[in-house]
Amino acid sequence: MHLKTLESILTTELELLNSADAAHDKAHVLRVVKVAKQLAKQEQAQLNIILAAAYLHDCVAVAKNDPRRKQASTLAANKAIEFLSGRQLLLEHHDDIHHAIVAHSFSADIKPLTLEAKIVQDADRLDALGAIGLTRCIQVGTALGRPLYAFDDPFCQNRQPDDTTYTLDHFYIKLLGLADTMQTDAAKIEALKRIEFMKSYLLQLESEIG
Repeated sequence: MHLKTLESILTTELELLNSADAAHDKAHVLRVVKVAKQLAKQEQAQLNIILAAAYLHDCVAVAKNDPRRKQASTLAANKAIEFLSGRQLLLEHHDDIHHAIVAHSFSADIKPLTLEAKIVQDADRLDALGAIGLTRCIQVGTALGRPLYAFDDPFCQNRQPDDTTYTLDHFYIKLLGLADTMQTDAAKIEALKRIEFMKSYLLQLESEIG
């Protein structure tokens, strides 16, 4: 199948999906697809596998505070294969697509074993960084009713971070360390750039709130 035809089908399916929250909407998926395509070109990966996995990686909506959160990527992978099977699409690549979707999730903690899975994971994690990542973090925290920071120690200098209570703590638990989890060199370089922006935000915030 021509890649443009495949992408047209996947884009149509994307329009039917529900979002778990504002940070995991269709715009998020399209950003992940865009970055994944760029990484696929640099790494000479199989674009058909990456397109299917990137477009469908969040096709099951599970909120951040849902007890099924660690199973979200497996639920999405199963639904993605069901969708592809029903349309007789990429039948010879279903195992690789399933793995790429399952392994993209940070909370699932599954090691990506193929180049395509590594790229989809990198693309998704890059969207958690930089200006867009910062915004998404605040969107999720607001939706869950969490205050932005702990009044007595906003930047976790004398306490363990707790991102189930304070939004800003998510920077210290996950976001600022994501560069070390990148699988491709290009993604690591971009991750470090985006993290520098986030650190500058924290410095500016500190100067404003004291």
